[in-house]
Amino acid sequence: MAEIIQKDGTWTFDGDTVRIVPGRDKGVGLLRQTLGEVAVPLRAVAGISHEPGRKAGRLRLRLRDGADPLLQVTGGRLPESSDPYRLTVETDRSGVAEYFVDEVRNALLLEQVESGPTVAYLLPGPAVPVTVSAGDGTVAFDGDRVVLEWNWKTEDAKSSGGARSFRVADVRSVDWYPAVGLENGWLRFTLAGATASAPAAKYDPHAVELFGFRKDPLMALVAAAVAVRLPHPAAEPADAVPAPAAALTAVEAVRAAEEPADHDALLRRLRELGELHQSGILTAEEFTAAKQAVLRRF
Repeated sequence: MAEIIQKDGTWTFDGDTVRIVPGRDKGVGLLRQTLGEVAVPLRAVAGISHEPGRKAGRLRLRLRDGADPLLQVTGGRLPESSDPYRLTVETDRSGVAEYFVDEVRNALLLEQVESGPTVAYLLPGPAVPVTVSAGDGTVAFDGDRVVLEWNWKTEDAKSSGGARSFRVADVRSVDWYPAVGLENGWLRFTLAGATASAPAAKYDPHAVELFGFRKDPLMALVAAAVAVRLPHPAAEPADAVPAPAAALTAVEAVRAAEEPADHDALLRRLRELGELHQSGILTAEEFTAAKQAVLRRF
């Protein structure tokens, strides 16, 4: 087991999971504090690095594209203080940081974890219910329904319609963008059936306008909590997969039990089956049958 403890936070690695706990240092952003502990499965990791510095270095964990709903909705726009996958490392702990990097890299090689994009989220996203007040409104999400309420900063054209409430099943997409310079940001929900281009966030009844204040990044947590319950951007539409495809995948796995055993190939096959199950291509019964067939060959 590898562990590094800093004022900025604590990272541990047990061979299967990188656990990230934010610290209490003043440089720890509000998003990281609110998000709390993050457990990153090894199969979601694309790489890790230690960047030395004169005053302090940094550990950076790089996740596979599409593995984390938070990174998916923020698109690299999170400020450094809000990035849960960055750890400030004091210079006298550089050796520990290098050891931590070596342990994770060795595990990635041993398990032959792919570094390419995923077709399903491998992290569960922020916990719900979650409620955030920032900009011109408050957003609450309980895992099923989104509620938007307005405050005194809301434009009359938007607040006159009252609070908005809709189910996550009616959401087609969710977008978060931070305020940059003189340009305000937003958290925007696009509902199914919407055809016309959306108005500016200050007038959009399905968007919260963000002004660049301290709580703005917390809106990204709401966006991630909703996004993880929507179809994955890289997943094929359900109607694009022929009906027999899932069953055929399970049958192929069972037939593979008769082939010569290759443990590395079997591990890869188990990961593939897990991703197929999470994306909905395999039913629970088909996944169980296929997994048992593969496990019998170890």
